[in-house]
Amino acid sequence: METTLVKLTSNDFDAVYNIMEYSFPPDELRGYGAQKAMLENGEYNIYAIRDDDAGIKAFITVYEFDDFAYAEHFAVACEYRNLGLGSEVLNLLKKKVKAPICLEVELPETDMAKRRIGFYTRNGFFYNDYDYIQPAYGKDKNPVPLKIMTTERGITESEFEYMKDVIYKKVYFIDQ
Repeated sequence: METTLVKLTSNDFDAVYNIMEYSFPPDELRGYGAQKAMLENGEYNIYAIRDDDAGIKAFITVYEFDDFAYAEHFAVACEYRNLGLGSEVLNLLKKKVKAPICLEVELPETDMAKRRIGFYTRNGFFYNDYDYIQPAYGKDKNPVPLKIMTTERGITESEFEYMKDVIYKKVYFIDQ
């Protein structure tokens, strides 16, 4: 049976958020209500590989802007990790979204962060070594130093600044 990436609805949100809470540190995640409210943003979508019996196996949240897409949260449910689903999600997303895709990664300071960067590199993403800070998701959260990876090719500093400005404005609601 062919794996497909389906667009989820608000009915699936609780299952997605449970995976998010398990997969991301608190500073890299909005609270439940704020995250669910993102579903009202027309540029924001949640795509998933699901099994009608088992539920959501993996998901990726994506903002689809005019000239690029930003993947904000991406996770595979614990029981489905190390089975190739992450690579499947990324490959299916690249077919679905016709624009270049960017995402944030942790600084390569830990073995796990280096493994994640390697995973994205093997799946066609390029590491862009520009300074980037994920703004705080709320008053009780901290900003996080990260890097941006992009599909197709590495980007110039001016392209990076443009992407960062769009992400800050449309995802984090910050005007610079």
